[in-house]
Amino acid sequence: MNVGQRMTRNPITITPDMSVPDAQALMRKEKIRRLPVLDKNGKLVGIVTARDLIHASPSPATSLDMYELHYLLSKLKVEKVMSHPVITVTEDLPIEEAARIMADNNISGLPVMRGEVLVGIITESDLFKLFIELFGARHQGIRLTVLLPEKRGELAEVSSAIAKNGGNIISFATFEGEDPTNSYCTIKVNGIDRETLLDVITPLVTRIVDIRES
Repeated sequence: MNVGQRMTRNPITITPDMSVPDAQALMRKEKIRRLPVLDKNGKLVGIVTARDLIHASPSPATSLDMYELHYLLSKLKVEKVMSHPVITVTEDLPIEEAARIMADNNISGLPVMRGEVLVGIITESDLFKLFIELFGARHQGIRLTVLLPEKRGELAEVSSAIAKNGGNIISFATFEGEDPTNSYCTIKVNGIDRETLLDVITPLVTRIVDIRES
């Protein structure tokens, strides 16, 4: 799955000369937390987040009165608080690579470019939705987490055993284990009862870590 399949297309944008209060109002109205900033030629020049705008507000400890604060804030432009240059991605980038870039750079969203043109934005919320799908969280079934030995054909053996006993795999995900010799695997299935699932899987795995209906 690539970024282009999960991004928000044609994101709402602002210009560098928009005031901070106007940008905050736009975020509240549209229920979003970040805005790409385009110059008059449509070129991406920055990105501003709700946190950036909050940090731009004067400190509560200031000696200015309320009217002075509002006046100063109304004059503060987005270009003064936006982040630039901007880390961007392309539509054909694998979604997990976009997640890695966000995590490594401690950012919550990435503008998506097609050449010099902004075509979308991928955010942490998009990744959360994908995470829900990955684990089949909106489907009823038995959720089983096991510790598997790291050997060729192990996943195929587990999935085949489930299928042969009438189970339907809703989701199947693997993760780093306790050491290089093993890995965790979380499987969600339906069409098979708990006892049968345990009888089928237990001989194939190092350990049953967790099992529950969800």
